[in-house]
Amino acid sequence: MGSSAVTMDVRHVGDSVAVVDIKGDVTAACEPVLMSAYEEAGAAASRLVLNFGGLEYMNSGGIGMLVTLLVRANRQRQQLAAFGLSTHYREIFELTRLDEAITIYDTETAALAGVAS
Repeated sequence: MGSSAVTMDVRHVGDSVAVVDIKGDVTAACEPVLMSAYEEAGAAASRLVLNFGGLEYMNSGGIGMLVTLLVRANRQRQQLAAFGLSTHYREIFELTRLDEAITIYDTETAALAGVAS
């Protein structure tokens, strides 16, 4: 396996929203990729939307990376939202209570409309 089994591409929607398209495995090893995507999203983005549509696998280390991202976003007063989670990963978000800090939507359209309010 290479240095990273994940890619995270950032798209800007308007002036204040950044969408991070996640493809592959989210584990502790993805920290450099995740933090690079966060930096690319920029401090100017008041809202970050995580697209898990391309997620293949996430373990406890990946959950830890999301918590790290959440802490950084909270420090910058940025809101986090997510969409594209399978039923399995939605349940994990609920069990870990990540769903209380990261609002989960069914679609990108809903996530963008939700964070716009």
